[in-house]
Amino acid sequence: MIALHCPTVMETRAAAARLASLCRPGDVIVLSGGLGVGKTTFVGGLADGLGVEEPVTSPTFVLMRSYESGFLPLIHVDVYRIGSTLEFDDLEVLEQGRTGVVAIEWGDAVGGVLPQDRLAIDLAIGDDGSRTVTFRPMGSWNDRPISEVGG
Repeated sequence: MIALHCPTVMETRAAAARLASLCRPGDVIVLSGGLGVGKTTFVGGLADGLGVEEPVTSPTFVLMRSYESGFLPLIHVDVYRIGSTLEFDDLEVLEQGRTGVVAIEWGDAVGGVLPQDRLAIDLAIGDDGSRTVTFRPMGSWNDRPISEVGG
């Protein structure tokens, strides 16, 4: 487990952009944390690092957005409004993300149907607006230099 302190939103995005260099096709990244801690901001930084050209917006009401313009496709999912893992399965997120990176906000809710090979990221925000980003690598992520994300 690695914890990273990010004093500003821009530093949070920059850390996520650095994480992109460690991503491989088929990777699953699970983001957790309360409302407003910066999950979508983090995915926006990841998209920057992947070379995605279009702006990243929250998929809360549409559940899933796909970005194909980067060097790896990015599937951005928000399962906050999903009522069951069956609904998640119906989205075919993992199948669609086989050739790219899948980033799942509130992913703990569907953790039982996600592959064990994934990177769990927890975001927390302090009273001063800074963020703590905690990385918990699982499976092949244990062999990647996550510490490099700190800059």
